[in-house]
Amino acid sequence: MADDEIVAIVDEHNNIVDETTRHRMRLLRLIHRATYVFVFNAEGLLYLQKRTTSKDMYPGFYDAAAGGVVLSGESYEESALREVAEELGVTNTALHACFDFYYEDTDNRVWGSVFTCQYDGKFVHQPEEVDSGLFVSVHDLLIGKYYPVTPDTLEALRWLVSHDTPVS
Repeated sequence: MADDEIVAIVDEHNNIVDETTRHRMRLLRLIHRATYVFVFNAEGLLYLQKRTTSKDMYPGFYDAAAGGVVLSGESYEESALREVAEELGVTNTALHACFDFYYEDTDNRVWGSVFTCQYDGKFVHQPEEVDSGLFVSVHDLLIGKYYPVTPDTLEALRWLVSHDTPVS
């Protein structure tokens, strides 16, 4: 069960300081680590997921990245590879590390690590996490054609685009 997962807790400088259950991390709004994998196809379109309504954060929102909370003892890259495989069925695809960033809102405090990849294969959605998905233009997403979008992912995408980071 996701609430029982043991996750890494970090300080404001992204240094690991503790570990605890996912449930306790959410309850106490502890700073944790998460991964964000932006999946593009060969045409440069971004895969947009519709999150299930049972998600603990941003239920029912659109999400422009696969990813999630980094487990205790796991690196960002290990987490990114695990999450993109679990959520979307994407395997045997190279991930490109882009940057780390800090995000905070009223419910969430997270150090995120952003990755991109190119994938043109078949998606297999994890039913507990993803209701559906489609490829969209980054422009359409950024101008609000799809709403609501997870705010942390949207911030990471804006940074990715504004710094001309290669997408695949």
